[in-house]
Amino acid sequence: MDSLTQILLGAAVAAAIAPAHHRRAALLAGAALGTLPDLDAIPLALLSDDPVVRMTVHRSFSHSLFVLPLLGLAIWWLFRRFGHGRVAEAPRRWFWAIQLALVTHPLLDAFTVYGTQLWWPLPVPPTMWSSVFIIDPGYTLWLLLACVVAWFARERVLAQRALVAGLLLSSAYLGWSLLAKGMVERQAQQDLAALGLGAAPRFSVPMPFNTLLWRVVAMTPSGYVEGERSLVADRGPIVFRDYPSDTGALAQAADVPAVRRLGWFNHGFMRAREHEGRLELADLRMGAEPDYSFVFAVAQRDAGQEWQALPPEQLRPPWEARRRLGAMWQRIWTAPTASSASGPQAQARD
Repeated sequence: MDSLTQILLGAAVAAAIAPAHHRRAALLAGAALGTLPDLDAIPLALLSDDPVVRMTVHRSFSHSLFVLPLLGLAIWWLFRRFGHGRVAEAPRRWFWAIQLALVTHPLLDAFTVYGTQLWWPLPVPPTMWSSVFIIDPGYTLWLLLACVVAWFARERVLAQRALVAGLLLSSAYLGWSLLAKGMVERQAQQDLAALGLGAAPRFSVPMPFNTLLWRVVAMTPSGYVEGERSLVADRGPIVFRDYPSDTGALAQAADVPAVRRLGWFNHGFMRAREHEGRLELADLRMGAEPDYSFVFAVAQRDAGQEWQALPPEQLRPPWEARRRLGAMWQRIWTAPTASSASGPQAQARD
Protein backbone atom coordinates (compact mmCIF):
# COMPACT_ATOMS: atom_id res chain seq x y z
CA MET A 1 0.00 0.00 0.00
CA ASP A 2 0.98 3.65 -0.20
CA SER A 3 3.26 5.14 2.44
CA LEU A 4 0.56 7.24 4.12
CA THR A 5 -1.64 4.20 4.68
CA GLN A 6 1.25 2.18 6.13
CA ILE A 7 2.15 5.06 8.46
CA LEU A 8 -1.44 5.30 9.68
CA LEU A 9 -1.80 1.54 10.13
CA GLY A 10 1.39 1.30 12.17
CA ALA A 11 0.38 4.31 14.27
CA ALA A 12 -3.12 2.99 14.95
CA VAL A 13 -1.92 -0.50 15.85
CA ALA A 14 0.82 0.69 18.22
CA ALA A 15 -1.37 3.30 19.90
CA ALA A 16 -4.19 0.79 20.43
CA ILE A 17 -1.83 -1.59 22.26
CA ALA A 18 0.48 0.73 24.21
CA PRO A 19 -0.63 2.16 27.59
CA ALA A 20 -2.99 5.10 27.35
CA HIS A 21 -0.53 7.55 28.90
CA HIS A 22 1.98 6.61 26.16
CA ARG A 23 -0.49 7.20 23.35
CA ARG A 24 1.12 10.09 21.49
CA ALA A 25 4.52 8.46 21.70
CA ALA A 26 2.97 5.23 20.43
CA LEU A 27 1.38 7.03 17.49
CA LEU A 28 4.75 8.45 16.48
CA ALA A 29 6.65 5.20 17.09
CA GLY A 30 4.03 3.16 15.22
CA ALA A 31 4.15 5.57 12.29
CA ALA A 32 7.93 5.13 12.04
CA LEU A 33 7.72 1.35 12.37
CA GLY A 34 4.89 1.20 9.85
CA THR A 35 7.00 2.80 7.15
CA LEU A 36 10.30 1.12 8.10
CA PRO A 37 9.96 -1.92 5.76
CA ASP A 38 9.62 0.34 2.72
CA LEU A 39 12.95 2.00 3.41
CA ASP A 40 14.53 -0.93 1.55
CA ALA A 41 14.11 1.26 -1.54
CA ILE A 42 16.99 3.47 -0.34
CA PRO A 43 19.78 0.85 -0.29
CA LEU A 44 18.38 -0.72 -3.45
CA ALA A 45 18.66 2.60 -5.28
CA LEU A 46 22.22 3.07 -4.01
CA LEU A 47 23.45 -0.47 -4.68
CA SER A 48 21.92 -1.21 -8.07
CA ASP A 49 20.93 0.69 -11.19
CA ASP A 50 19.16 -2.40 -12.58
CA PRO A 51 15.41 -1.61 -12.59
CA VAL A 52 14.47 -5.30 -12.63
CA VAL A 53 16.55 -5.92 -9.52
CA ARG A 54 15.05 -2.90 -7.78
CA MET A 55 11.52 -4.00 -8.62
CA THR A 56 11.89 -7.65 -7.67
CA VAL A 57 13.97 -7.21 -4.51
CA HIS A 58 11.64 -4.53 -3.11
CA ARG A 59 9.21 -6.13 -0.64
CA SER A 60 11.54 -9.08 -0.07
CA PHE A 61 13.92 -9.21 2.94
CA SER A 62 12.38 -6.11 4.52
CA HIS A 63 8.87 -7.60 4.29
CA SER A 64 9.68 -11.15 5.38
CA LEU A 65 7.68 -12.72 8.19
CA PHE A 66 10.91 -14.47 9.14
CA VAL A 67 12.89 -11.22 9.39
CA LEU A 68 10.50 -8.63 10.83
CA PRO A 69 9.73 -10.42 14.13
CA LEU A 70 13.48 -10.67 14.78
CA LEU A 71 13.92 -6.99 13.93
CA GLY A 72 11.02 -6.14 16.24
CA LEU A 73 12.57 -8.18 19.03
CA ALA A 74 15.90 -6.37 18.58
CA ILE A 75 14.25 -2.93 18.65
CA TRP A 76 12.24 -3.84 21.74
CA TRP A 77 15.29 -5.23 23.55
CA LEU A 78 17.41 -2.19 22.77
CA PHE A 79 14.82 0.27 24.04
CA ARG A 80 14.08 -1.83 27.11
CA ARG A 81 17.75 -2.35 27.92
CA PHE A 82 19.14 1.09 27.21
CA GLY A 83 16.14 3.40 26.93
CA HIS A 84 14.99 3.41 30.57
CA GLY A 85 11.72 4.94 29.38
CA ARG A 86 8.31 3.87 28.15
CA VAL A 87 9.34 0.45 26.83
CA ALA A 88 10.98 -0.42 30.16
CA GLU A 89 7.90 0.81 32.02
CA ALA A 90 5.44 -1.39 30.07
CA PRO A 91 7.57 -4.00 28.28
CA ARG A 92 4.83 -6.49 27.41
CA ARG A 93 2.54 -3.97 25.78
CA TRP A 94 5.38 -2.32 23.90
CA PHE A 95 6.65 -5.70 22.71
CA TRP A 96 3.35 -6.39 20.95
CA ALA A 97 2.97 -2.78 19.79
CA ILE A 98 6.36 -2.95 18.06
CA GLN A 99 5.83 -6.43 16.62
CA LEU A 100 2.37 -5.78 15.20
CA ALA A 101 3.25 -2.34 13.84
CA LEU A 102 5.97 -4.05 11.79
CA VAL A 103 4.23 -7.27 10.77
CA THR A 104 0.97 -5.68 9.66
CA HIS A 105 2.91 -3.77 6.99
CA PRO A 106 3.75 -6.75 4.73
CA LEU A 107 0.40 -8.40 5.46
CA LEU A 108 -1.39 -5.32 4.15
CA ASP A 109 0.94 -5.16 1.14
CA ALA A 110 0.00 -8.75 0.29
CA PHE A 111 -3.56 -7.56 -0.40
CA THR A 112 -2.22 -5.64 -3.43
CA VAL A 113 -1.23 -7.09 -6.79
CA TYR A 114 2.44 -6.00 -6.75
CA GLY A 115 3.50 -9.02 -4.76
CA THR A 116 5.09 -9.34 -1.32
CA GLN A 117 7.77 -11.91 -0.50
CA LEU A 118 6.34 -12.87 2.87
CA TRP A 119 8.45 -16.02 3.09
CA TRP A 120 11.84 -14.63 1.99
CA PRO A 121 14.43 -16.20 1.79
CA LEU A 122 12.40 -19.22 0.66
CA PRO A 123 12.26 -19.19 -3.18
CA VAL A 124 8.47 -19.07 -3.43
CA PRO A 125 6.74 -16.54 -5.72
CA PRO A 126 5.53 -13.33 -4.07
CA THR A 127 2.13 -13.36 -2.40
CA MET A 128 -0.47 -11.22 -4.21
CA TRP A 129 -4.03 -11.51 -2.96
CA SER A 130 -4.85 -8.50 -5.17
CA SER A 131 -8.09 -7.43 -3.53
CA VAL A 132 -7.28 -3.73 -3.02
CA PHE A 133 -5.54 -1.13 -5.14
CA ILE A 134 -2.27 0.31 -3.82
CA ILE A 135 -4.14 3.52 -2.89
CA ASP A 136 -7.69 3.09 -1.62
CA PRO A 137 -9.41 5.83 0.42
CA GLY A 138 -12.06 3.29 1.50
CA TYR A 139 -9.40 1.60 3.60
CA THR A 140 -7.25 4.55 4.63
CA LEU A 141 -9.93 7.03 5.73
CA TRP A 142 -10.90 5.08 8.86
CA LEU A 143 -7.31 4.89 10.05
CA LEU A 144 -6.77 8.59 9.42
CA LEU A 145 -9.83 9.55 11.46
CA ALA A 146 -8.83 7.18 14.27
CA CYS A 147 -5.30 8.59 14.51
CA VAL A 148 -6.50 12.20 14.49
CA VAL A 149 -9.01 11.52 17.28
CA ALA A 150 -6.42 9.57 19.30
CA TRP A 151 -3.84 12.35 18.97
CA PHE A 152 -6.16 14.96 20.46
CA ALA A 153 -8.05 12.71 22.91
CA ARG A 154 -4.78 11.30 24.26
CA GLU A 155 -5.50 9.30 27.44
CA ARG A 156 -9.28 9.52 27.29
CA VAL A 157 -11.43 6.46 26.59
CA LEU A 158 -12.56 8.13 23.37
CA ALA A 159 -9.07 7.69 21.92
CA GLN A 160 -9.01 3.93 22.50
CA ARG A 161 -12.52 3.54 21.12
CA ALA A 162 -11.61 5.52 18.01
CA LEU A 163 -8.50 3.40 17.41
CA VAL A 164 -10.36 0.12 17.82
CA ALA A 165 -13.20 1.34 15.60
CA GLY A 166 -10.78 2.55 12.93
CA LEU A 167 -8.94 -0.77 12.86
CA LEU A 168 -12.18 -2.76 12.78
CA LEU A 169 -13.67 -0.68 9.96
CA SER A 170 -10.51 -0.78 7.86
CA SER A 171 -10.29 -4.54 8.41
CA ALA A 172 -13.95 -4.90 7.46
CA TYR A 173 -13.15 -3.09 4.22
CA LEU A 174 -10.45 -5.67 3.48
CA GLY A 175 -13.01 -8.37 4.17
CA TRP A 176 -15.41 -6.73 1.72
CA SER A 177 -12.63 -6.55 -0.89
CA LEU A 178 -12.12 -10.32 -0.63
CA LEU A 179 -15.88 -10.89 -0.94
CA ALA A 180 -16.03 -8.62 -4.00
CA LYS A 181 -13.07 -10.42 -5.54
CA GLY A 182 -14.81 -13.75 -4.98
CA MET A 183 -17.88 -12.53 -6.86
CA VAL A 184 -15.74 -11.33 -9.76
CA GLU A 185 -13.73 -14.56 -9.84
CA ARG A 186 -16.86 -16.72 -9.98
CA GLN A 187 -18.21 -14.76 -12.94
CA ALA A 188 -14.82 -14.78 -14.66
CA GLN A 189 -14.49 -18.55 -14.28
CA GLN A 190 -17.88 -19.09 -15.87
CA ASP A 191 -17.26 -16.71 -18.78
CA LEU A 192 -13.70 -17.86 -19.45
CA ALA A 193 -14.86 -21.47 -19.46
CA ALA A 194 -17.34 -20.53 -22.21
CA LEU A 195 -14.36 -19.28 -24.22
CA GLY A 196 -12.41 -22.49 -23.63
CA LEU A 197 -10.13 -20.72 -21.13
CA GLY A 198 -11.46 -22.18 -17.91
CA ALA A 199 -8.03 -23.54 -16.94
CA ALA A 200 -6.04 -20.55 -18.19
CA PRO A 201 -3.85 -18.69 -15.66
CA ARG A 202 -5.68 -15.54 -14.63
CA PHE A 203 -5.82 -12.78 -12.07
CA SER A 204 -8.35 -10.16 -11.02
CA VAL A 205 -7.54 -6.80 -9.50
CA PRO A 206 -9.60 -3.72 -8.55
CA MET A 207 -9.21 -0.62 -10.63
CA PRO A 208 -7.64 2.46 -8.97
CA PHE A 209 -9.10 3.84 -5.73
CA ASN A 210 -12.13 1.52 -5.45
CA THR A 211 -13.38 -2.04 -5.08
CA LEU A 212 -16.47 -1.68 -7.30
CA LEU A 213 -14.78 -1.98 -10.70
CA TRP A 214 -12.46 -4.91 -11.40
CA ARG A 215 -10.13 -5.93 -14.18
CA VAL A 216 -9.66 -9.58 -15.15
CA VAL A 217 -6.79 -10.88 -17.28
CA ALA A 218 -6.31 -14.46 -18.49
CA MET A 219 -3.35 -15.79 -20.45
CA THR A 220 -3.83 -17.54 -23.80
CA PRO A 221 -1.43 -19.47 -26.08
CA SER A 222 -1.04 -16.37 -28.28
CA GLY A 223 -1.34 -13.61 -25.69
CA TYR A 224 -4.01 -12.70 -23.18
CA VAL A 225 -7.60 -11.51 -22.79
CA GLU A 226 -8.74 -8.59 -20.68
CA GLY A 227 -12.16 -7.61 -19.38
CA GLU A 228 -13.81 -5.48 -16.69
CA ARG A 229 -16.54 -6.19 -14.18
CA SER A 230 -18.55 -3.52 -12.39
CA LEU A 231 -20.28 -4.83 -9.29
CA VAL A 232 -22.73 -1.95 -9.61
CA ALA A 233 -23.70 -1.88 -13.28
CA ASP A 234 -22.88 -5.23 -14.89
CA ARG A 235 -25.37 -8.09 -15.04
CA GLY A 236 -24.37 -10.15 -18.08
CA PRO A 237 -21.15 -11.98 -18.88
CA ILE A 238 -17.77 -10.24 -18.83
CA VAL A 239 -16.77 -8.98 -22.27
CA PHE A 240 -13.21 -10.10 -22.91
CA ARG A 241 -10.93 -8.53 -25.50
CA ASP A 242 -8.12 -10.53 -27.11
CA TYR A 243 -4.59 -9.08 -27.27
CA PRO A 244 -1.42 -10.56 -28.77
CA SER A 245 1.89 -11.25 -27.10
CA ASP A 246 5.06 -12.54 -28.77
CA THR A 247 5.00 -15.82 -26.88
CA GLY A 248 7.55 -17.31 -29.29
CA ALA A 249 10.14 -14.65 -28.52
CA LEU A 250 9.39 -14.98 -24.82
CA ALA A 251 10.04 -18.74 -24.97
CA GLN A 252 13.27 -18.23 -26.94
CA ALA A 253 14.53 -15.71 -24.37
CA ALA A 254 13.48 -17.79 -21.35
CA ASP A 255 17.09 -18.20 -20.17
CA VAL A 256 17.83 -14.46 -20.10
CA PRO A 257 18.21 -13.67 -16.37
CA ALA A 258 15.85 -10.67 -16.39
CA VAL A 259 13.18 -12.65 -18.25
CA ARG A 260 13.45 -15.51 -15.78
CA ARG A 261 13.40 -13.16 -12.79
CA LEU A 262 10.39 -11.20 -14.02
CA GLY A 263 8.47 -14.36 -14.88
CA TRP A 264 8.98 -15.60 -11.33
CA PHE A 265 8.05 -12.26 -9.81
CA ASN A 266 4.87 -11.59 -11.80
CA HIS A 267 3.73 -15.24 -11.98
CA GLY A 268 4.07 -15.17 -15.78
CA PHE A 269 1.53 -12.37 -16.26
CA MET A 270 3.50 -10.35 -18.80
CA ARG A 271 3.23 -9.21 -22.40
CA ALA A 272 6.19 -9.67 -24.72
CA ARG A 273 6.86 -7.74 -27.91
CA GLU A 274 9.84 -7.19 -30.17
CA HIS A 275 10.46 -3.52 -30.89
CA GLU A 276 13.44 -2.28 -32.90
CA GLY A 277 15.24 -5.56 -32.31
CA ARG A 278 14.75 -5.49 -28.53
CA LEU A 279 12.51 -7.66 -26.39
CA GLU A 280 10.17 -5.57 -24.24
CA LEU A 281 8.24 -7.08 -21.33
CA ALA A 282 5.24 -5.40 -19.70
CA ASP A 283 3.86 -6.46 -16.31
CA LEU A 284 0.16 -7.02 -17.02
CA ARG A 285 -0.83 -6.75 -13.37
CA MET A 286 -0.31 -3.01 -13.02
CA GLY A 287 -1.99 -0.79 -15.57
CA ALA A 288 -4.46 -1.65 -18.31
CA GLU A 289 -4.27 -2.06 -22.05
CA PRO A 290 -2.33 -0.38 -23.61
CA ASP A 291 -0.68 1.46 -20.69
CA TYR A 292 1.38 -0.43 -18.12
CA SER A 293 3.38 0.90 -15.18
CA PHE A 294 6.34 -1.47 -15.54
CA VAL A 295 7.80 -2.08 -19.00
CA PHE A 296 11.38 -3.27 -19.45
CA ALA A 297 13.68 -3.79 -22.43
CA VAL A 298 15.66 -6.89 -21.44
CA ALA A 299 17.25 -8.50 -24.53
CA GLN A 300 18.23 -7.96 -28.16
CA ARG A 301 18.84 -10.28 -31.09
CA ASP A 302 22.40 -11.03 -32.15
CA ALA A 303 23.60 -11.78 -35.68
CA GLY A 304 22.42 -15.37 -35.33
CA GLN A 305 18.95 -14.17 -34.30
CA GLU A 306 19.44 -15.45 -30.76
CA TRP A 307 18.32 -13.34 -27.82
CA GLN A 308 21.17 -11.88 -25.79
CA ALA A 309 20.74 -10.20 -22.44
CA LEU A 310 20.79 -6.40 -22.27
CA PRO A 311 21.31 -4.30 -19.16
CA PRO A 312 17.59 -3.94 -18.34
CA GLU A 313 16.07 -0.57 -19.12
CA GLN A 314 12.76 0.60 -17.71
CA LEU A 315 10.66 2.28 -20.38
CA ARG A 316 8.32 5.14 -19.60
CA PRO A 317 5.36 4.94 -21.98
CA PRO A 318 2.88 7.83 -21.78
CA TRP A 319 -0.11 7.36 -19.48
CA GLU A 320 -3.10 9.66 -19.82
CA ALA A 321 -4.28 9.71 -16.20
CA ARG A 322 -7.12 12.19 -16.69
CA ARG A 323 -8.64 10.22 -19.56
CA ARG A 324 -8.16 6.90 -17.79
CA LEU A 325 -9.62 7.95 -14.45
CA GLY A 326 -12.59 9.71 -16.01
CA ALA A 327 -13.45 6.68 -18.11
CA MET A 328 -13.02 4.41 -15.10
CA TRP A 329 -15.43 6.47 -13.01
CA GLN A 330 -18.05 6.31 -15.75
CA ARG A 331 -17.48 2.58 -16.18
CA ILE A 332 -18.32 1.88 -12.53
CA TRP A 333 -21.88 3.10 -13.08
CA THR A 334 -22.40 2.16 -16.73
CA ALA A 335 -22.50 -1.31 -18.25
CA PRO A 336 -20.63 -1.75 -21.55
CA THR A 337 -22.47 -1.92 -24.84
CA ALA A 338 -21.45 -3.85 -27.93
CA SER A 339 -20.43 -0.63 -29.66
CA SER A 340 -18.39 0.64 -26.70
CA ALA A 341 -16.24 -2.48 -26.28
CA SER A 342 -12.82 -1.69 -27.72
CA GLY A 343 -10.32 -4.19 -29.07
CA PRO A 344 -10.99 -7.55 -30.74
CA GLN A 345 -13.47 -9.58 -28.74
CA ALA A 346 -12.32 -12.99 -27.60
CA GLN A 347 -14.02 -15.86 -29.40
CA ALA A 348 -15.00 -19.21 -27.95
CA ARG A 349 -12.32 -21.83 -28.50
CA ASP A 350 -12.93 -25.42 -29.40
